[in-house]
Amino acid sequence: MTRQLNFDLPARPALGRDDFFVADPNAVALAMVERWPDWPGNKLLITGPTGSGKTHLAHVWATRSRARIVPAYLLPQEDIPTLSAGPVAVEDIQEIAGNEPAEHALFHLHNHLLAEGQSLLLTANRAPQHWNLHLPDLASRMQGTTSVTIDLPDDQLLTIVLAKLFADRQIVPNGDVIPYLLRRIDRSFAAAQRVVAAIDALSLSEKRDVTRRLAGRACDQLEQDAG
Repeated sequence: MTRQLNFDLPARPALGRDDFFVADPNAVALAMVERWPDWPGNKLLITGPTGSGKTHLAHVWATRSRARIVPAYLLPQEDIPTLSAGPVAVEDIQEIAGNEPAEHALFHLHNHLLAEGQSLLLTANRAPQHWNLHLPDLASRMQGTTSVTIDLPDDQLLTIVLAKLFADRQIVPNGDVIPYLLRRIDRSFAAAQRVVAAIDALSLSEKRDVTRRLAGRACDQLEQDAG
């Protein structure tokens, strides 16, 4: 049996530095994270599509810097002066556009951290000029932040991402499954996440090993659902 467990357990992503696989699309982002604390202005923005590894890099940095990681939309619930006592990573900045309390909280966090000499890591799925922030002072500070982008995956990186997504779900697919998926799915991290989740669900429901045939059926179902 290729599947080691037959329970519908949630995937548990491995988020350590040794679990981060480096390829051309993400090498610059990793290099900048590892350059800390030598960041211009003590802050760094990482942009990239969903599933590209931004959260993984935030955890790599948090482990190294002992930073707290906070989703941007939860910032209004935080005590900003207390939070600013140490390094902070704020994720998914684009989600707070037009959320006045969250925008103000991020603005104050940014200023407190820099005043305290602490570091700030930000993540988003696109560049700041596309966030549509309503607070002009916050928008200008975000656009003035040094940024790096994780590009869409090449074959090498997508192979690694698929293998990791399967491993996170404790799945060992047949050897021809990942090469098949590389030809079948869109060239994106989000597509890789969707197809592995669909394959996992189908494998669990039918109690079958992950073969190329099963993967093909999962892809067919995803395409039907999208159509």
